[in-house]
Amino acid sequence: MTPGKLIGMRRLADAAGRFKMLAVDQRPPIESLVAGARGSGVAAFDDVRDVKRVLITNLAREATAVLIDPQYLYPEAIGWLPHDAGLLITLEDDRFEETAGGRLSSRIPDWSVSQIKRGGGDAVKLLAWYRPDAATKVLEHQQALVASVGAECSKHDIPFVFELLVYPLPGDDEHTLDYIEHPAKRSEHVIESVETFAHQRYAVDLFKLEAPVPADVAATATGAAREAVSATFSHLDNAAGRPWVVLSAGASEQSFIEVVKLACNAGASGYLAGRAIWWDACVRGFPALDAVADRLASNSVPYMRELSNVTDSLALPFLSHPSYGPGGLELPPASAEFRRGYRGVPE
Repeated sequence: MTPGKLIGMRRLADAAGRFKMLAVDQRPPIESLVAGARGSGVAAFDDVRDVKRVLITNLAREATAVLIDPQYLYPEAIGWLPHDAGLLITLEDDRFEETAGGRLSSRIPDWSVSQIKRGGGDAVKLLAWYRPDAATKVLEHQQALVASVGAECSKHDIPFVFELLVYPLPGDDEHTLDYIEHPAKRSEHVIESVETFAHQRYAVDLFKLEAPVPADVAATATGAAREAVSATFSHLDNAAGRPWVVLSAGASEQSFIEVVKLACNAGASGYLAGRAIWWDACVRGFPALDAVADRLASNSVPYMRELSNVTDSLALPFLSHPSYGPGGLELPPASAEFRRGYRGVPE
């Protein structure tokens, strides 16, 4: 890891190196909520922005970093963030292309790694949909996208946070285009996908990963079933081969607490979550933003503190990850030779 990437990673974590990150970059779920509550076919820009503003102003102080989008939030959100909060900015377009062979992800138009770096972002986040059994052309497209973003993050010396989600192919049971956890997902698809992108050619610094089994299954498992689920999380940790955090994918509050416990026990360094934290407040409160804020204060803030307590107790500080070697992360010594040779990835 280069010095620039290390500084960015430290900005995302607490002083101990654990991640407690809030996601407010979601677009389709909030757009659908707003449009439904207003009885309109299209969500008004101001409504979506205002929901996100209420989320940030009420919850960001409980997080080590906040993930935002450039469509509704950036750069206005800079004025709403606590001065010590890390800043992740998303790169992927929320509107993917659904083909017979699988989903094709893309970048937000007119947005780039360079712009995120120049705009003050501490890290770049990219989500890509992936199924290892998708069509060959689909796999090649997704892999090329991730590799290009990884290369650009290396060039600009900014951490690459990669979110990987499996999804139902056309014809699968419970097929949906919604941004929700696929309840029929198979753990081997999740783990094999992570193994693919753990290769050094993708230059991922921090994985943002879903539970390898459905969240409700993980949360309710007991006895031997719980041990089997724990083993599957350990397989996920082995596949990642670098620091990772767990995502919520719209899981219920209680289910996500159990997922965080399982993930951190397996080697995760914390969480990066959104809807498990704030969705209920938005559904129950909007369009009354004061009502949303009240529910965030009464329910979501205590819940974030509970998540953070679990993370403090169980998560592996990212600098202690075994991928950095037995002596931990080592940076080049300060010298004139470092200045001469420090160019990042050649252009």
